[in-house]
Amino acid sequence: MAGRLQPVLAGVVTALVGFASSFTVVLAGLRAVGADPAQAASGLLTLCVASGACAVWLGLRHRLPLAIAWSTPGAALLVATGPVPGGWPAAVGAFLLTGLLIIAAGLIPALGRAVAAIPAPVASAMLAGVLLPLCTAPVRALVEVPRLAGPVVLAWLLLHRFARRWAVPGALAVAVVAIALTTSGPARLDVAPVVALTVPTWTLPAVVGLALPLFLVTMAAQNVPGTAVLAGYGYRAPLGSALRVTGLATTLGASAGGHAVNLAAITAALAAGPDAHPDPDRRWIASVTAGIGMALLGLGAGVATALVLLSPPVLVEAVAGLALLAALAGAVSAAVAQPDTREAAVVTLVVTASGVSLLGIGGAFWGLVAGCLMLLLFRRRPPAAPPAAAPPVEPDSRTALGPDLAAAHRQG
Repeated sequence: MAGRLQPVLAGVVTALVGFASSFTVVLAGLRAVGADPAQAASGLLTLCVASGACAVWLGLRHRLPLAIAWSTPGAALLVATGPVPGGWPAAVGAFLLTGLLIIAAGLIPALGRAVAAIPAPVASAMLAGVLLPLCTAPVRALVEVPRLAGPVVLAWLLLHRFARRWAVPGALAVAVVAIALTTSGPARLDVAPVVALTVPTWTLPAVVGLALPLFLVTMAAQNVPGTAVLAGYGYRAPLGSALRVTGLATTLGASAGGHAVNLAAITAALAAGPDAHPDPDRRWIASVTAGIGMALLGLGAGVATALVLLSPPVLVEAVAGLALLAALAGAVSAAVAQPDTREAAVVTLVVTASGVSLLGIGGAFWGLVAGCLMLLLFRRRPPAAPPAAAPPVEPDSRTALGPDLAAAHRQG
């Protein structure tokens, strides 16, 4: 009996950790690009149901622990981008286009190779620049609302030391208690699940400044690491199939406010690791259970949104920033790992984090452009090798997306 329940319990933990550790990032991102409270709650509900449905479908079809989540770095990108020309309908149009691009990446190998052509240090630096402003929120919260933020940060530190998996959910729980004790909210809050549909529109700044960076961040920071986590546990992910399914879910959910659905990266190990089940062939039950749990947690999207509305905005951003610190550390480490591309990566990070907007297009796009231009202008030519000597083999600086996609198309 214990063996049968083990993957189910692992799936419940995966859903709880995945939801609690980053739903504040999602709500902050949706509000930043123009969603009102009802639209933000609708987006969170849609993401939960869409990711849950994808996890159940892919797990049952492939019998693999394919955990599915929303794009947390993508939500951080929404925070960094802010309002786009055309408002919330234009943001919804960008979400829809992102879903179509993800589907295309699962169908067209050339698109995968094009994404793979972006040097990994520049892509990582763009992600770091997107995350950096949000990760400074805990510091600002300690200054602006020390009575609320102090216990939250302290809880995060203690749990990060002794029970790392529960650090962010624990900090969130402390924030909820602090808000309940210090905030007098309205007598009635609408916490019922709601689906608010929006007719999408398309503007060039939203397409270039939001849809393309959202697609790149989701691919580079979610789908590729997700396949790497699975590979580390001995699974070969059917990435082509996963991209088509999650891309379709993103496309269908865009009008309800869902920004992007993808392979889980952070919580993937909870469902794919030995803690889920000693038998690797039984761990798919954990991802399916996690999908069901995530869909059920979506019914609390209204409650989560009401909680955010009752709290100081900087406190919500502080919890989100704590959730993204590990991702920021990984992105910075990958960005500056290679000396030859370090300066280009730093330029990408600085331009992206600056939050500049030119021609209505946000800093993430211009950071990517600046980094690639730096690489082109200051690329160092290797010294000519003697005719008889074999040329030295330099490590490939690109992401592993191209080979992964090729393998995915052979499988999925």
